[in-house]
Amino acid sequence: MLHTFNSESLKSFLETACVSVRFFRFTEHTMTVDAAARQVGVSHDRIIKSILFICDDGSPVLAIVPGDRRVDEKKLAMVCGARRVRRATAGEVKEFTGYEVGAVPPVGHKMRIKTVIDRRVLGFDKVIGGGGEINVLMEISPADIKRINNALIEDISK
Repeated sequence: MLHTFNSESLKSFLETACVSVRFFRFTEHTMTVDAAARQVGVSHDRIIKSILFICDDGSPVLAIVPGDRRVDEKKLAMVCGARRVRRATAGEVKEFTGYEVGAVPPVGHKMRIKTVIDRRVLGFDKVIGGGGEINVLMEISPADIKRINNALIEDISK
């Protein structure tokens, strides 16, 4: 049976992992930082972006940065020990995470993905990220993201 990845499967995964989260479902999409911040009513830096990159050896790496910043690809490549990284295609995002672009949560992916969290994200008690569907967001602790993904904490944003 093919496993479906959506907000319900994400919720089950998080319950099993004993992680406390809050989900928000909207009628409009929350695929951009602007849309997410507006819908939830928080500042852009409280929103996190979970962006999948592909290293030059073909391995995936998930970069998590505050919504008001961008991933510095040179810094990310250095952390990964790669010469360079590139943004994953929509097909690669679906293949590695199980989710569509714009719906990727920071945790609960189809396979274990090396994850690097920008250290600024840990400045918050709770952050808001993708909730598994393009109109769903979730509020989660950065410490839980780090623990679940066994993530590295580095300076990867600009």
